[in-house]
Amino acid sequence: MNCDDSLQTHVTATVRSCFAALRRIRCFRRCLLQLSLIRALVVSKVDCFCSVLAGVSCQLLYRLQSIFNAAARLVFSVRRSERITPLLRELHWLRVPERVTFRLCVLTYRCLNGSAPTYVAENIRLTADVERRRHLRSSTTTTLVVPPVQRSTLGDRAFPVAASRAWNSLPSSLRTVSSLVPFRHQLKTFLFVHSFD
Repeated sequence: MNCDDSLQTHVTATVRSCFAALRRIRCFRRCLLQLSLIRALVVSKVDCFCSVLAGVSCQLLYRLQSIFNAAARLVFSVRRSERITPLLRELHWLRVPERVTFRLCVLTYRCLNGSAPTYVAENIRLTADVERRRHLRSSTTTTLVVPPVQRSTLGDRAFPVAASRAWNSLPSSLRTVSSLVPFRHQLKTFLFVHSFD
């Protein structure tokens, strides 16, 4: 079984489990209770492995997005024919691709600031730390070195590659935020605006 097959199996199991949870939550009528249960039983289940979804097919991302769409419709008690974008915007929920970017960037921030496990952090390198790049303009920025890859299908999905690309796509003002909590808030706002533009 290759990596794609195991991810597809995992996504299928997650989708099945989340929709089962949504069916059970549907019997609760109070909106606040529904929203709390959805966050605890559904959103957390998708978010717990979001960072490994970098570079997966649009089909798998769409299947996961369908969970959030169904959850938003449940919270607002609307039919399937209603437009989903205003509902997601109202709940302030990121779409799945932006959730993946969010998780990657938060983990990268933790790597750069010493709060991530060493085995993860040792794969992330600032451009300024590379000897042969010290005299380039990029050495004064907070960009990361994107490691070269042998195979674009699997190599692009490796954490050092996907995380470095996601980090480098952020504005420099966001990459230099001084602590984790403000970084998370500003990152979510940035991705939210980017997602719903």
